[in-house]
Amino acid sequence: MSARFAARLVVSISEADVGQRVSLRRRLPTGEYSDVVGVLESWSGGVLTVRRRTGEVVEVPRAIVVAGKVVPPAPPPRRR
Repeated sequence: MSARFAARLVVSISEADVGQRVSLRRRLPTGEYSDVVGVLESWSGGVLTVRRRTGEVVEVPRAIVVAGKVVPPAPPPRRR
């Protein structure tokens, strides 16, 4: 892959961001990537705990996080 198209993966979150909405990209055992978006509820013992909009809680080992950032609050649901 040329430098022109290389993606920049940066983890720009820390334990200080607990309570904020975050986006994490993690590398799965298959080598694929998966994103987790939600509120960072805790960062303890090398594990980040994120609560998704659905209420699902996802635990992500810090060792597999390849990118992460604080993101704006989710938009309100659309009216039908």
